[in-house]
Amino acid sequence: MTSQPRDLFDQRRADWQNDPVAAFDAWLVSQDLRRSSADIYRVQWGRFLEWLTLKRQTILSVETGTISEFVAGLDVKKPQRLRYLRLIERVLDHVRQIELASANPARFIAQDGEAAWRNARENDPTGFLTAAERAAVIGQLFAPLTEQSAAKRWRERRDRALVAVFLGGGLKTGDAISLTLDATSIGSEWLTIEADNPALTHSTRLAPFAVDVMGAWLEARRLAQLPGKLVFPGSPNGRPMHKATVLRAIDAQMEAAGIASTRAERASPQTLRNSFAADLFERGVDPDQVGQWLGFMQPISSGRLHRAWRVWAERAATAQAIASADNETAHPAQKASASGDA
Repeated sequence: MTSQPRDLFDQRRADWQNDPVAAFDAWLVSQDLRRSSADIYRVQWGRFLEWLTLKRQTILSVETGTISEFVAGLDVKKPQRLRYLRLIERVLDHVRQIELASANPARFIAQDGEAAWRNARENDPTGFLTAAERAAVIGQLFAPLTEQSAAKRWRERRDRALVAVFLGGGLKTGDAISLTLDATSIGSEWLTIEADNPALTHSTRLAPFAVDVMGAWLEARRLAQLPGKLVFPGSPNGRPMHKATVLRAIDAQMEAAGIASTRAERASPQTLRNSFAADLFERGVDPDQVGQWLGFMQPISSGRLHRAWRVWAERAATAQAIASADNETAHPAQKASASGDA
């Protein structure tokens, strides 16, 4: 009787309950990682399992608060915390797929811009894209399409339009997922974000680049004859997008724009939303007006975001000044030689 291949071990829900170490090893095999990377992941996973034991929880019962407390308590810098969280998120995605559940408690922590785990030594309180990063992303949104098939091309246009409404309109993830076709039109610079509570319904003004990208997507959507009323359907049958799909779409666009590898943290929908506000602040738009476009109900929220942007901008300017000074003093012998030749 032939033995069952090890890489099939983690195909059953009970495996992760009964032996999460062996199940994790089997999952690692399927990831085709370098041995050094796999060894690091095993150490990280082992620490997480020890924490679960301490908290009397399992992979199948773990809650968001437990994961958040674990990552926030790690005595490492933020990039390392993020790697722990991404590992947990990927594994739980796999486990949830096995048990046909959609909620991944690690993902909600990753999306939470105010989560405790982000309070590492070098963290900024609120994340933004720099002006150069924003320009790179916008350039990518207008780059030639890379996909060849019609099915993949409409998805790429959809994903670009998603990034456009986050970065050029300040939408939240839930806003984008539920956005309907009657909220805008081709060439319109306005989007209406409906809410169950009419008092929370608001409009936002799209940046010019977002108007163009959205227009291209709406036309592509029409030509593809996608059913339903959602601006951003998740599939050809018109079903809603999942939050995980939105995150993957953003990841792909950030990667294509060449900024994913240079950032310490993932560019989330919240990062792009914050960057929409940052661009307006830089242009001198009144914070209260920015808050209205973002859908804030209280002026204090606008003021808080504006202060966070100012702190971030000052830190960025200081870092740039230090880098420039270091560059000026990097090769004094060459500068002296150049001066003597003059």
